[in-house]
Amino acid sequence: MDKEQIKKEIIRLCMEKQEQVVNTARQAVEEVQESANEDDQTRDLYDPYRIQLLGKRDLLAAQYEKALQEKQVLEKLAGMKSRDYIDVGSAVVTDKQRMFVSIGLGRFECCGETWYAISPKVPLFEKIRGLKKGDTYEFNGQTFKIEDVF
Repeated sequence: MDKEQIKKEIIRLCMEKQEQVVNTARQAVEEVQESANEDDQTRDLYDPYRIQLLGKRDLLAAQYEKALQEKQVLEKLAGMKSRDYIDVGSAVVTDKQRMFVSIGLGRFECCGETWYAISPKVPLFEKIRGLKKGDTYEFNGQTFKIEDVF
């Protein structure tokens, strides 16, 4: 596979993983709402248990909204052109690991290799932003050499 195909596959895998996050969050919100609605029929509207359920629902709804926003980020990255320097949307290959700067999804497998989807909000991204192929950087006491950026 060439670099563009690899990047498309990375984005596709990240989209699948994020879709699972979105679905899980939506189901959790629906389940808590159903519990609160069932409880509503037998208790007072100001019952502490029901209030607790509704608070949990609101927290889960915020997580669901964040998951949707992160999915939109991935959708935007699918249409971006590759750059020769590290920025959001870059696939980065170092001598020790492979990263995709997008959203914080963690570890995944692509094309027989282990990759890490990292958020641009993590300290590592601040360290590598703007670097190019051949550059080196130090992070957590280790030195990394950038072998490719696409």
